[in-house]
Amino acid sequence: MKIDFGKVRKILIIQFKPFGDVLLTTSYLEALRDRFQNAKIDFLVSEPYNQVLFNNPYLDEIIAIKEQKGLSYYYERISLFSKIWKRKYDLIIDQQNMNSSGQVVLFSGAKYRLGYADAQWSFAYNLKANRGKVCYSASRKFDILQPLGIKKRPYKLYYFIKKESIEYIDNWLKKVGLKDKKFLCFSPGSPVKKKKWKIENYAKLADLILGNTNYKVVLLWASNEISDALKMKELMKNAPIIAPKTNLNQGVAMLKQSKLLICNDGGLNHLSVAVDCPSLAIFGNTSPSVWSPAFAFKNHYHLYNAECDSKKDSSFGITPKVAFEKVMEILEK
Repeated sequence: MKIDFGKVRKILIIQFKPFGDVLLTTSYLEALRDRFQNAKIDFLVSEPYNQVLFNNPYLDEIIAIKEQKGLSYYYERISLFSKIWKRKYDLIIDQQNMNSSGQVVLFSGAKYRLGYADAQWSFAYNLKANRGKVCYSASRKFDILQPLGIKKRPYKLYYFIKKESIEYIDNWLKKVGLKDKKFLCFSPGSPVKKKKWKIENYAKLADLILGNTNYKVVLLWASNEISDALKMKELMKNAPIIAPKTNLNQGVAMLKQSKLLICNDGGLNHLSVAVDCPSLAIFGNTSPSVWSPAFAFKNHYHLYNAECDSKKDSSFGITPKVAFEKVMEILEK
């Protein structure tokens, strides 16, 4: 379908969730803005994932919806369909590519409806993109823009840190006597159990760092991960520092001050890219070729043992000694 680019004045991107995918979608926002400089670009997202998009310079409006259950879900759906239809978008980009987003596209009334050719709701699209070669997922987001004539290019992930979050972390660092870039952040927890490297290995790695370098170790944790941080501390011979309770924005402000993040595969690793914090991610059952920023950004690294059956071995075939050697290699650069 031929596109009259001059008549595309209102654009809507749909990516409801999760945190990681919403963040990764920011990879192409600058390129999209450059292509449609005078268009209004909005983003449809579920709460609380809208936090990732706060103050994004390439978006005009963030439309955040609350996910509902039962009868409320159907009322919310009908209300959303009506709301989007009334806004009269010229172009909708279905980055989510699921039933929930495909329905919005179908009833949007948009002249141009863009999605992947292999999506379940591809019949709702009149512009269809093919998926390219496997690569870091933030880079792969560009594939959907092919029908718009936008090619993959160097990019950044964008995440805004609020002033009050910076102040909160600065005050805490002063309180515990930590200096900027003189500590490493560990994030041993994960909402996905099969992604978690053994806590015992994290503890041994942290002890090696504390015993052989001048860096301090700070343990980061989300609300459902405090038990991992406490267990890691209990297993250690040297005392780490457990971070204070933080929200997502405050946690990222902590990363900004850190010399290095050591973590499992997950959203925090992608956030480290957004704030220029070097990272070392330890992979088990997921593919680094898809989820490791090391393939797209310098100062980001991963460890992965393809020969290990991570379903049976939560060490992922990676020893603390191997991880420590990699940490030292990174710190010496």
